[in-house]
Amino acid sequence: MTAATATLPRPAGHLAADSRATPRDHLRHIGALTRRNLMRIKADPESMFDAILMPIVFTLLFVYVFGGAVSGNQQAYKQYLIPGLLGSTGLNLAMAVGTGLNSDLATGVMDRFRTLPIARSSVLVGKMLAEALRGLLAFSILIGFALILGLHLPTGAPGVLESIALSMVFAMSLVWLSMLLGLTARSPQAVQGLGMLVMMPLQFGSSIFAPTGTMPGWLRAFTHYNPLSNLADANRSLINGGPLTHSVTLVLVWSLGLAALTAPLAVTRFRKRV
Repeated sequence: MTAATATLPRPAGHLAADSRATPRDHLRHIGALTRRNLMRIKADPESMFDAILMPIVFTLLFVYVFGGAVSGNQQAYKQYLIPGLLGSTGLNLAMAVGTGLNSDLATGVMDRFRTLPIARSSVLVGKMLAEALRGLLAFSILIGFALILGLHLPTGAPGVLESIALSMVFAMSLVWLSMLLGLTARSPQAVQGLGMLVMMPLQFGSSIFAPTGTMPGWLRAFTHYNPLSNLADANRSLINGGPLTHSVTLVLVWSLGLAALTAPLAVTRFRKRV
């Protein structure tokens, strides 16, 4: 934001604080901004390539390149990998939100929002809801393509739906973290760099792609507390059957903790920048 725009007067109707908006105002603002984000996707369908193609590319790459080496059997590896990829896909999509938010700040889109009588948090919640719809599409494509490749569903549709719901809850908590990074970093490139520092250890230091039994002790300790490992293990139990132990509880605790920590920080940071 330039010095000139920073000193622009606010209209009399501008909601400088979310507390001035009624719950009905919040819902109306969130609905309008969610629709705006979806209309942007409609105008730029290429922005959906990551949600559409990434699940397919990841499935083909890991199943047919690493499946035989990791499990000795590609079918067995499909049953192991696909539930874990639900968490990995959600992470990748969530981290991209921060880059888009930072670009909006740099191009002046947010200057328009600051002149409107809307609650500040509704801008971020609208982005989160639009991203939730993108996530649902990506998860559906991943499961659908895996079924074409021969994925078995011993627990049937309920198990798949439960695993998608759990993956969505965790992905939405990561969206808040991504938006906080987008509001803190100076450029979209910086957001991408910070996002990679978050994604790489979480994805490859987990049980998503391979069992952790052969990892060194210090790395196994990291994977034990890694939320993506807990999410992958929970999804495998939900899709393939078996005891859930404490994996679902840990994923929900991680999700609530991340959202409780990063959502207020993201809204506060947004108020300062817009």
